[in-house]
Amino acid sequence: MKKDIDKLVAELTLEEKASLCSGKDFWRTKSVERLGIPAAMVSDGPHGLRKQDERAQMSDINDSIVAVCFPAASATASTFDRDALRELGELLGDECRAEQLWLLLGPAINIKRSPLCGRNFEYLSEDPYLAGELAAEYVAGVQSKQVGTSLKHFAANSQEHERMNATSNIDERTLREIYLAAFETVVKRSQPWSVMCSYNKLNGVFMSENKRLLSDILRDEWGFTGLVVSDWGAVSDRILGVEAGLDLEMPGGADTDLEIVKAVKSGQLDEAYLDRNVKRILEVLFRLEETHEKPAPFDRAAHHQKAIELAEKCLVLLKNDDGFLPISPKSSQKIAVIGGFAEKVRYQGGGSSHVNSFKVESTLEHLRAAFPDLVYARGFSSENNDFDENLLKEAISAAKNADKVLIFAGLPDSYESEGFDRKDMKLPSVHDRIIHEIIRANPNTAVILHNGSPVELPWAADAKAILLAGLLGEGAGAAIANILIGKANPRGKLAESNPKKLSDNPSYMNFPGKNEIVNYQEGVFVGYRYYEMKELDVLFPFGHGLSYTTFAIGNLRLSDTKFADDSQITATVTITNTGNMNGTEVVQLYIADKTDAAFRPKKELKGFASVELAPSESKDVSFTIDKRSLAWYNVNIKDWYAASGEYQVLIGNSSDNISNCAVFTYETNVKLPLVVTQDTMIGDLLADSRTRDYALKVVIPAAVGDTFKSYNEAEDQGWALMAEAMVGYSPIRNVRAFGLKPTSELNAMIVHLNELIGNKG
Repeated sequence: MKKDIDKLVAELTLEEKASLCSGKDFWRTKSVERLGIPAAMVSDGPHGLRKQDERAQMSDINDSIVAVCFPAASATASTFDRDALRELGELLGDECRAEQLWLLLGPAINIKRSPLCGRNFEYLSEDPYLAGELAAEYVAGVQSKQVGTSLKHFAANSQEHERMNATSNIDERTLREIYLAAFETVVKRSQPWSVMCSYNKLNGVFMSENKRLLSDILRDEWGFTGLVVSDWGAVSDRILGVEAGLDLEMPGGADTDLEIVKAVKSGQLDEAYLDRNVKRILEVLFRLEETHEKPAPFDRAAHHQKAIELAEKCLVLLKNDDGFLPISPKSSQKIAVIGGFAEKVRYQGGGSSHVNSFKVESTLEHLRAAFPDLVYARGFSSENNDFDENLLKEAISAAKNADKVLIFAGLPDSYESEGFDRKDMKLPSVHDRIIHEIIRANPNTAVILHNGSPVELPWAADAKAILLAGLLGEGAGAAIANILIGKANPRGKLAESNPKKLSDNPSYMNFPGKNEIVNYQEGVFVGYRYYEMKELDVLFPFGHGLSYTTFAIGNLRLSDTKFADDSQITATVTITNTGNMNGTEVVQLYIADKTDAAFRPKKELKGFASVELAPSESKDVSFTIDKRSLAWYNVNIKDWYAASGEYQVLIGNSSDNISNCAVFTYETNVKLPLVVTQDTMIGDLLADSRTRDYALKVVIPAAVGDTFKSYNEAEDQGWALMAEAMVGYSPIRNVRAFGLKPTSELNAMIVHLNELIGNKG
């Protein structure tokens, strides 16, 4: 039975309304029994439930239920597969229903500004388009089971250092294009039940008090209809939070409830703000009551198998010289396995997303099933950076006696976690040392990496193959083994660039900031956008990932070569599996702006499709290109803007492997604001179609007279270029200085130019 929310709000006392705006404890909201308002429970875990014991007050993994741990976001982003994220959401939604959970606290979609962010394994990508597309499907999947999500952490939360007090100082264009764009996509497309505000300040204002973000942009501009919940402990001033649009404080407490009551009674807080927030909480809360009358059981074993299947889609084959992988179990090759991660696989990160996993199997046991005679040498621990000479000797001996060597390395749990950032991009020194020694002993060596964020690989050129396992969830052991033996074909693509060294990263000089101030001075040039503009080689580029088969992408054609504001065009390519094994390729579409209307990246991802093909099979893949595909955020009009002119469609299978290019033109009717004053440059008048003719016929002759004649008629090209530049950069006040015209004539020009533009007054 649908509740009359307005009637309930009217019947609540002031104290009851205040109480509903904070948690009862760490994981539950408060109830009002006399009016039939229930308490509800939330749970951490973007990639698996971390439902806490009802007595638990802190984030203790020992108090959480046994649950299926799926691949972390850093891994699932590598699928570039919307359907895979949708299915993951549905699986998690089923588990939430069975546990009678109201909200699943995820997905986390903050941009990977630096490889050092301690929580990067929970985030999807450096690219806002990819992050938004995948997260929208995840949210839709979870909420299709009538379970809410909490999109987080809103916004500009890209580090752990001083995370509760630091201010992220970001210009408006960068904020919109990079740090808000993914949130905008998810809100508009999938309407998450809740959005979680982050700890940090944005340009000096705590996000929990940021009316412009929480209300003006999130609700009024994007149309968000859910509730805003705080990150745990993110609230500084509760009253400012209520006014700004923060609905639910977690975990909250009696003191902050009392603050609200006192503020209303004293007139400091208009009770209308409180009523508004309570209404939003109740509207979302009763979705739970309407759909969760009977818990729906689920099969953990079946979900574990799904976790394996998803993990297989996440692995990224970074390098595979001479077809080193896969290794057929039918071969008679002697295999040596080295590294503690083979025996104790690292499959998730630390912190609030850590799952008490249902079933974890090592990669080693699966490889032993395929290669009964393999030799295992630990070499180094998966838990620390301790060096042991005897372990090294054992590993070298195993390597020398093998046909092929598989080294399992990566970052221990203590290197990546919520709460702190990494200090460098390096693997534990013992890993690098032993990898060098093993490759020297036997060059036929592949390295399998377990890490949630990029690492420096000083031995990369010498390894025969490199397989990025990342953090694959509890199905990691089986999934990695299946890829290594060829039972599954790698298909993952890097969702973030892997630079050669930390100092190459665009945020290097400004991460993590000092004295609670973090300046995002790299602007929109994050990840591949920066490396390409700097023409800086990376170890492995954004979108990169190999397969055991080969593909050809060609025959790019456009539905039209021009379009305007309210229309769109379609780009279609044909992809063919040119190898001898079933495989999946990710076709990636980038747009390059050739209008020179703004300082922009060389290209930006605006489309992708994951395509599965049998040998010799071909499929057409189509992408829609519209105004937003071309647009950048123009702060003068406070909106997205695409300039008229030429653009390129670039299609390939990674950001640095473009195989197809087509050109089209776009025409917009949007006119950028221009108010002419005596200081307006003549070049600006020439660039605007409304003023160009008048500038050529009247302003330029009046401003420069015969000084340069007409720069269009100059025979000396050098002189012509100089004259053109000098005229273009000249303010129209030069009508007086060089044209020797009276001020009255200048003023008349200014009036007429503003009339041509349509400016009034």
